[in-house]
Amino acid sequence: MSEKPAKATASEDPSGDATWQSSPPGSIYDYIKVASFSIGPDGLIDQWSRRAEQLFGLSARDAVGKDPIEAFVPDDLRESGRRKMAEILDGREWTGAVPFRLPAQRRGDSDAGQVGGVESDAGSGRATDPGRATGPGAAAGGDSTPRKGRAYGADGIAEIYVMPTETESGEQAAVCIVVDVRTLRRIETDLAASQAIFGQSPFGFLLLDTDLRVRRVNKRFATVFGGDVDHHRGRGVHDYLPRPEADRVTATLRRVLETGEAVTEMLITGTVPGSLERRHWSINLYRVHSGTGRPIGIAWLGTDVTARRAAAREAAHARRNLALLNEAGARIGNSLDLETTARELLDVTVPGFCDLASVDLYQGLLEGDETPTGVWGTTSRQESATGSAALRRVAFASAVADTPYMAGPAPVAAGAVHHYPFNSAHAEALRTARPQLVPAEDGNLIQSTLAVPMVAHDTVVGLAQFSRTKGSEPFGERDRALAVELAARAAVCIDNARLYRREHQRALILQRSLLPPGAPEAAGLDIACRYLPGNAATEVGGDWFDVIELPGHRTALVVGDVMGRGLRAAVAMGELRTAVRTLALLDLEPAEVLSALDEIARGLGTPGGVRQATRAARQSQHADLSEVYLATCVYAVYDSVTRRCTFANAGHLPPALVEPGEPALMLDVPPGMPLGVGGEPFEEVEVELPEGAMLALYTDGLVESRDHPLDEGLQALLGALADPGPALEDVCDHVLGALDTHHGEDDIALLMARVQGLPADAVGDWTLPREPRSVGRAREYARAQLLSWDLEPLIDTTELLVSELVTNALRYGEGEIRLRLLLDRTLVCEVWDAGLVQPRRRRARVTDEGGRGLQLVGLLSASWGSRRTHRGKTVWFELPLPDGDSGPGDPTEALLSLF
Repeated sequence: MSEKPAKATASEDPSGDATWQSSPPGSIYDYIKVASFSIGPDGLIDQWSRRAEQLFGLSARDAVGKDPIEAFVPDDLRESGRRKMAEILDGREWTGAVPFRLPAQRRGDSDAGQVGGVESDAGSGRATDPGRATGPGAAAGGDSTPRKGRAYGADGIAEIYVMPTETESGEQAAVCIVVDVRTLRRIETDLAASQAIFGQSPFGFLLLDTDLRVRRVNKRFATVFGGDVDHHRGRGVHDYLPRPEADRVTATLRRVLETGEAVTEMLITGTVPGSLERRHWSINLYRVHSGTGRPIGIAWLGTDVTARRAAAREAAHARRNLALLNEAGARIGNSLDLETTARELLDVTVPGFCDLASVDLYQGLLEGDETPTGVWGTTSRQESATGSAALRRVAFASAVADTPYMAGPAPVAAGAVHHYPFNSAHAEALRTARPQLVPAEDGNLIQSTLAVPMVAHDTVVGLAQFSRTKGSEPFGERDRALAVELAARAAVCIDNARLYRREHQRALILQRSLLPPGAPEAAGLDIACRYLPGNAATEVGGDWFDVIELPGHRTALVVGDVMGRGLRAAVAMGELRTAVRTLALLDLEPAEVLSALDEIARGLGTPGGVRQATRAARQSQHADLSEVYLATCVYAVYDSVTRRCTFANAGHLPPALVEPGEPALMLDVPPGMPLGVGGEPFEEVEVELPEGAMLALYTDGLVESRDHPLDEGLQALLGALADPGPALEDVCDHVLGALDTHHGEDDIALLMARVQGLPADAVGDWTLPREPRSVGRAREYARAQLLSWDLEPLIDTTELLVSELVTNALRYGEGEIRLRLLLDRTLVCEVWDAGLVQPRRRRARVTDEGGRGLQLVGLLSASWGSRRTHRGKTVWFELPLPDGDSGPGDPTEALLSLF
């Protein structure tokens, strides 16, 4: 055996000598330590090899010339040892296990880690017990079993093969081959352990050579891939894995073989024979070395992780679904707009859940149709055999550029109204309220589509579609459940938005119906008005305005704002507006009108009215149960004859006034308390308005928003009113354009009036003494005035009615009498006196000679009435101006009708 030096590790050769290394890789001598020495004819050692030095720990200088029996054999075995030595020198071969002990001078060397050529348990601090044999062959006579109770005091056991030889002189000698038995037993144990690990491992185990060919596999690997263990010998990686995966694994194996760096938990995918199911394995790779330290191959340990990967994938899907649901709860439903809510659903699902998505809502729902479009388990009355009811594509989102949403002849554009064919999966989903999987068409990039009905409160409001393109994972049952949940959440929000839109529209319709229709007209005033409701996201408010014609060519201007929003505020506004018009017909002063409105507002929240509200206010336990209605209001009465305007304010913003050639200003009108508070009187302010002056009444939505405080808004309003144009409609548009009126936070009401007083020639005014001749004079004054106005068709009726009113003033009134005729869009006649007793119309009996004067006035005039003044009362009647087609009533017929 050649002993060519080679590299050795420190553990193999502590001294650094390369004696134990051999050049052929994988040789048995790389693992078993073999030594040799020879015995001369005299029975003494005459040659001592270097390996013997390593095994026994003695140098040749110390060993040559010694008796091996005396030097190494324990005392109690020397006798039998000498007999064996004699037999050997007689030419007999012998093989056996011999206990041996180091000479006394070398025993202290055992601390260096070797005892008699046998390694000690240096790692644990324990050395081999010298008092017991650790191997077979306890007796020199070949008995390999230690005798009971026998103490050898041996440091090791050596297996010796003795071969007789002859010297040149023909004398008998011997050559001894010695092997450390402990090393053999350790190798035997290592082989058994390796076989147990390799053969009984529940994991797939392979050994690959340097050519990456299989040298050995265990039973587990053979069970998975078929055949016996020898059937796989010589195969390569490409015999087990698909080509792309095999190329990747081969590159990794070469890297491990070249660098020696182990690879752990590398994931590979493939199939096993007889199955098309994709399997996943986790493999660990490390380089294997020979006893000389030279790489001889790669060990491959694989574990099937298909189930674990599926569980991890399911867990990842569950986490993704929970994250999507959390995101949907946070993002969907933040708006009360149907289209916005639909877009929010798509923002959540694309691309986190699908690649493309769309939302279709029933057209009837968008148009405010109250009839449910679809109910679970039923067919809509709007659907027919030709297809589904009309739907509008309200939202579409795509994570793939230039890709149609669906397989079909043409994609549906956003905003388009369309129908689904009756036999389509989409129509089936709408009819049954159950999700349907839409089959993909050949040549389309979309491989999987879910048509999910959007159901809220057992009503189908639309259809959501989710699609995944080729290359993405198709929809599964878990995806279907998630899609249903997302669509249901969006459907509830859309239905809430629909209900809110319906209530908002109803309140808006109610509010608009309570506002003056068309452009209001008034005597001596040019009127322009604007009303802007809040946006769809805010509930309708309680802003209102009104223009009320009063007797004597006077006009009441009203602007108010009920605090609160929604249908409640709109209803309260309607009640207050009706009350204002009713009180205006009584011709009360502005302060009196607001006082009466205050009482009415206090009773709105109490079923029993004002009296019940007053009672409840005295009892705190009931006061908390009543609903409080508060409102602000400004009420102004303008007299076109005197051009004087009287204001009263209940907590409202002050009116703005622009006089010709003067800057705009806010009128100083005491604000008073809002309506509904009660307990405080209201003050009046009278202002004389010059010809051409402009008056502006408004609500707080015009001058106040979150971005603009009230003071800033009032200044902006005055700036917009400066230097107004001749057309009042243009002035309104200019004000709305100059101010921030697009915030949509509140309703906006604007009422503007330009003063155009009655000309002097349109007024006839006379004072009559309290005497009977005044009746005739009054008829003469009226006739003359009507002739000057070219109103000859009205002379007879006017004379008759004037004489009746003047006669009543003489009989039942007090003080001097005043007669006034006013011509504007109608003819108004007023009779004034100082009496406080109001005339009362009654039905005269057939036998009565009098009592028919007011009945006659009511029959011949368009309207009549009486009002209190600061100095008495005024009785008036009104006649329409002749238009050529119709004339006034015939007095004769009117007189005859009284009887």
